[in-house]
Amino acid sequence: METSSLAHSAIHISPWSLFSEADIVVKLVIVGLLLASFWSWAVIFSKLMRYGQVRAKATGFEESFWSGTSLDTLFDGPPGKAKHPFSAVFAAAMTEWRRSVQPNGRIDKASVKQRLSTVMRVTFEREMDGLESQLNFLATVGSVTPFIGLFGTVWGIIRSFVGIAASQNATLAVVAPGIAEALFATAIGLFAAIPAVIGYNKLQADVSRFGNRLSTFCDEFSAILSRQLDERVT
Repeated sequence: METSSLAHSAIHISPWSLFSEADIVVKLVIVGLLLASFWSWAVIFSKLMRYGQVRAKATGFEESFWSGTSLDTLFDGPPGKAKHPFSAVFAAAMTEWRRSVQPNGRIDKASVKQRLSTVMRVTFEREMDGLESQLNFLATVGSVTPFIGLFGTVWGIIRSFVGIAASQNATLAVVAPGIAEALFATAIGLFAAIPAVIGYNKLQADVSRFGNRLSTFCDEFSAILSRQLDERVT
Protein backbone atom coordinates (compact mmCIF):
# COMPACT_ATOMS: atom_id res chain seq x y z
CA MET A 1 0.00 0.00 0.00
CA GLU A 2 2.83 2.38 0.89
CA THR A 3 4.65 1.54 -2.34
CA SER A 4 1.52 2.33 -4.34
CA SER A 5 1.18 5.68 -2.57
CA LEU A 6 4.80 6.57 -3.38
CA ALA A 7 4.34 5.64 -7.03
CA HIS A 8 1.19 7.75 -7.16
CA SER A 9 3.06 10.73 -5.68
CA ALA A 10 5.96 10.30 -8.11
CA ILE A 11 3.60 10.37 -11.06
CA HIS A 12 2.41 13.84 -10.08
CA ILE A 13 5.90 15.29 -9.53
CA SER A 14 6.38 17.36 -12.68
CA PRO A 15 8.18 20.66 -13.26
CA TRP A 16 4.90 22.56 -13.20
CA SER A 17 3.67 20.84 -10.05
CA LEU A 18 7.01 21.49 -8.35
CA PHE A 19 6.73 25.17 -9.23
CA SER A 20 3.06 25.57 -8.36
CA GLU A 21 3.44 23.92 -4.96
CA ALA A 22 6.66 25.75 -4.05
CA ASP A 23 6.92 28.55 -1.51
CA ILE A 24 6.55 32.13 -2.80
CA VAL A 25 10.27 32.78 -2.21
CA VAL A 26 11.24 29.72 -4.24
CA LYS A 27 8.79 30.75 -6.97
CA LEU A 28 10.38 34.20 -7.20
CA VAL A 29 13.81 32.59 -7.39
CA ILE A 30 12.72 30.26 -10.19
CA VAL A 31 11.03 33.04 -12.17
CA GLY A 32 14.12 35.23 -11.84
CA LEU A 33 16.37 32.41 -12.99
CA LEU A 34 14.16 31.65 -15.99
CA LEU A 35 14.16 35.32 -16.99
CA ALA A 36 17.94 35.45 -16.68
CA SER A 37 18.23 32.30 -18.79
CA PHE A 38 15.91 33.70 -21.47
CA TRP A 39 17.83 36.97 -21.63
CA SER A 40 21.21 35.23 -21.76
CA TRP A 41 20.05 33.13 -24.70
CA ALA A 42 18.86 36.32 -26.43
CA VAL A 43 22.27 37.91 -25.86
CA ILE A 44 24.09 34.81 -27.13
CA PHE A 45 22.12 34.58 -30.36
CA SER A 46 22.24 38.34 -31.06
CA LYS A 47 26.00 38.42 -30.46
CA LEU A 48 26.63 35.38 -32.65
CA MET A 49 24.74 37.03 -35.48
CA ARG A 50 26.49 40.36 -34.89
CA TYR A 51 29.96 38.82 -34.86
CA GLY A 52 29.23 36.84 -38.01
CA GLN A 53 28.19 40.02 -39.82
CA VAL A 54 31.21 41.94 -38.54
CA ARG A 55 33.65 39.24 -39.66
CA ALA A 56 32.06 39.09 -43.11
CA LYS A 57 32.21 42.88 -43.52
CA ALA A 58 35.80 42.95 -42.25
CA THR A 59 36.82 40.36 -44.82
CA GLY A 60 35.18 42.36 -47.62
CA PHE A 61 36.84 45.57 -46.44
CA GLU A 62 40.29 43.97 -46.25
CA GLU A 63 39.87 42.65 -49.79
CA SER A 64 39.09 46.19 -51.00
CA PHE A 65 41.88 47.69 -48.90
CA TRP A 66 44.56 45.37 -50.27
CA SER A 67 43.22 45.42 -53.84
CA GLY A 68 45.50 48.32 -54.80
CA THR A 69 42.79 50.99 -54.68
CA SER A 70 44.10 54.34 -53.46
CA LEU A 71 43.26 55.30 -49.89
CA ASP A 72 41.36 58.41 -50.96
CA THR A 73 39.22 56.45 -53.41
CA LEU A 74 38.54 53.80 -50.81
CA PHE A 75 37.66 56.43 -48.21
CA ASP A 76 35.25 58.27 -50.53
CA GLY A 77 33.64 55.06 -51.79
CA PRO A 78 31.21 52.62 -50.15
CA PRO A 79 33.89 50.58 -48.28
CA GLY A 80 35.00 53.67 -46.38
CA LYS A 81 31.42 54.57 -45.41
CA ALA A 82 30.34 51.13 -44.20
CA LYS A 83 29.61 50.77 -40.50
CA HIS A 84 31.88 48.18 -38.91
CA PRO A 85 35.07 48.33 -36.81
CA PHE A 86 37.55 48.13 -39.71
CA SER A 87 35.94 50.95 -41.65
CA ALA A 88 35.51 52.99 -38.45
CA VAL A 89 39.25 52.85 -37.72
CA PHE A 90 40.04 53.53 -41.38
CA ALA A 91 37.63 56.48 -41.60
CA ALA A 92 38.87 58.04 -38.36
CA ALA A 93 42.50 57.81 -39.46
CA MET A 94 41.79 59.12 -42.95
CA THR A 95 39.78 62.04 -41.57
CA GLU A 96 42.67 63.02 -39.32
CA TRP A 97 45.10 62.47 -42.19
CA ARG A 98 43.25 64.89 -44.46
CA ARG A 99 43.03 67.47 -41.70
CA SER A 100 46.72 67.23 -40.85
CA VAL A 101 48.35 66.81 -44.25
CA GLN A 102 47.49 69.82 -46.37
CA PRO A 103 49.02 70.14 -49.86
CA ASN A 104 50.64 73.53 -49.23
CA GLY A 105 50.83 73.48 -45.44
CA ARG A 106 53.71 72.84 -43.11
CA ILE A 107 53.77 69.26 -41.86
CA ASP A 108 55.07 68.32 -38.43
CA LYS A 109 55.76 64.62 -38.97
CA ALA A 110 56.02 63.67 -35.30
CA SER A 111 52.82 65.51 -34.41
CA VAL A 112 50.89 63.98 -37.28
CA LYS A 113 52.01 60.48 -36.40
CA GLN A 114 51.04 61.03 -32.77
CA ARG A 115 47.57 62.25 -33.67
CA LEU A 116 47.00 59.41 -36.10
CA SER A 117 48.09 56.89 -33.48
CA THR A 118 45.78 58.45 -30.88
CA VAL A 119 42.79 58.56 -33.22
CA MET A 120 43.23 54.94 -34.24
CA ARG A 121 43.70 53.75 -30.67
CA VAL A 122 40.62 55.59 -29.39
CA THR A 123 38.49 54.30 -32.27
CA PHE A 124 39.82 50.77 -31.77
CA GLU A 125 38.93 50.82 -28.06
CA ARG A 126 35.47 52.26 -28.73
CA GLU A 127 34.68 49.62 -31.34
CA MET A 128 35.94 46.81 -29.11
CA ASP A 129 33.85 48.12 -26.21
CA GLY A 130 30.81 47.94 -28.48
CA LEU A 131 31.57 44.33 -29.43
CA GLU A 132 32.11 43.35 -25.80
CA SER A 133 28.92 44.97 -24.53
CA GLN A 134 26.58 42.59 -22.66
CA LEU A 135 29.27 39.93 -22.30
CA ASN A 136 29.58 40.95 -18.65
CA PHE A 137 25.90 40.06 -18.27
CA LEU A 138 26.62 36.52 -19.43
CA ALA A 139 29.54 36.28 -17.02
CA THR A 140 27.32 37.49 -14.19
CA VAL A 141 24.55 35.02 -15.04
CA GLY A 142 27.05 32.17 -15.24
CA SER A 143 28.61 32.94 -11.88
CA VAL A 144 25.60 34.10 -9.83
CA THR A 145 22.64 31.95 -10.89
CA PRO A 146 23.93 28.70 -9.30
CA PHE A 147 24.11 30.48 -5.94
CA ILE A 148 20.66 31.99 -6.40
CA GLY A 149 19.34 28.52 -7.18
CA LEU A 150 21.13 27.17 -4.12
CA PHE A 151 19.47 29.86 -2.02
CA GLY A 152 16.09 28.70 -3.29
CA THR A 153 17.03 25.10 -2.45
CA VAL A 154 18.13 25.96 1.08
CA TRP A 155 14.96 27.97 1.64
CA GLY A 156 12.81 25.13 0.33
CA ILE A 157 14.55 22.52 2.48
CA ILE A 158 14.11 24.68 5.58
CA ARG A 159 10.42 25.02 4.75
CA SER A 160 10.16 21.24 4.26
CA PHE A 161 11.77 20.52 7.63
CA VAL A 162 9.47 23.01 9.33
CA GLY A 163 6.51 21.25 7.75
CA ILE A 164 7.83 17.84 8.82
CA ALA A 165 8.26 19.06 12.38
CA ALA A 166 4.74 20.46 12.42
CA SER A 167 3.17 17.28 11.03
CA GLN A 168 5.47 14.97 13.03
CA ASN A 169 5.62 12.66 10.04
CA ALA A 170 8.99 11.97 8.41
CA THR A 171 8.03 9.23 5.93
CA LEU A 172 9.54 9.37 2.44
CA ALA A 173 6.15 10.17 0.91
CA VAL A 174 5.95 13.32 3.04
CA VAL A 175 9.60 14.40 2.70
CA ALA A 176 10.19 13.71 -1.01
CA PRO A 177 7.88 16.38 -2.57
CA GLY A 178 9.32 19.18 -0.44
CA ILE A 179 12.91 18.14 -1.12
CA ALA A 180 12.13 17.85 -4.84
CA GLU A 181 10.67 21.39 -4.86
CA ALA A 182 13.81 22.66 -3.17
CA LEU A 183 16.22 20.91 -5.53
CA PHE A 184 14.22 22.15 -8.52
CA ALA A 185 15.55 25.66 -7.83
CA THR A 186 19.15 24.43 -8.06
CA ALA A 187 18.37 22.63 -11.31
CA ILE A 188 16.95 25.84 -12.80
CA GLY A 189 20.03 27.72 -11.58
CA LEU A 190 22.29 25.30 -13.42
CA PHE A 191 20.00 25.45 -16.45
CA ALA A 192 20.61 29.21 -16.57
CA ALA A 193 24.31 29.15 -15.69
CA ILE A 194 25.71 26.46 -17.99
CA PRO A 195 24.67 28.01 -21.35
CA ALA A 196 25.69 31.46 -20.10
CA VAL A 197 29.20 30.26 -19.22
CA ILE A 198 29.62 28.39 -22.51
CA GLY A 199 28.25 31.35 -24.47
CA TYR A 200 30.51 33.80 -22.64
CA ASN A 201 33.65 31.74 -23.29
CA LYS A 202 32.76 31.29 -26.96
CA LEU A 203 31.91 34.95 -27.55
CA GLN A 204 34.89 36.22 -25.56
CA ALA A 205 37.20 34.06 -27.68
CA ASP A 206 35.58 35.42 -30.86
CA VAL A 207 36.03 39.01 -29.66
CA SER A 208 39.65 38.35 -28.73
CA ARG A 209 40.44 36.90 -32.16
CA PHE A 210 38.70 39.77 -33.91
CA GLY A 211 40.51 42.28 -31.69
CA ASN A 212 43.87 40.78 -32.68
CA ARG A 213 42.83 40.96 -36.32
CA LEU A 214 41.78 44.60 -36.00
CA SER A 215 44.94 45.48 -34.07
CA THR A 216 47.05 43.98 -36.84
CA PHE A 217 45.17 46.06 -39.41
CA CYS A 218 45.77 49.20 -37.32
CA ASP A 219 49.49 48.51 -37.25
CA GLU A 220 49.60 47.85 -41.01
CA PHE A 221 47.54 50.93 -41.84
CA SER A 222 49.64 53.07 -39.50
CA ALA A 223 52.78 51.86 -41.28
CA ILE A 224 51.29 52.78 -44.67
CA LEU A 225 50.33 56.29 -43.52
CA SER A 226 53.75 56.74 -41.89
CA ARG A 227 55.48 55.78 -45.12
CA GLN A 228 53.33 58.16 -47.15
CA LEU A 229 54.01 60.91 -44.61
CA ASP A 230 57.76 60.37 -44.89
CA GLU A 231 57.50 60.58 -48.69
CA ARG A 232 55.59 63.89 -48.49
CA VAL A 233 57.99 65.46 -46.00
CA THR A 234 61.07 64.47 -47.95
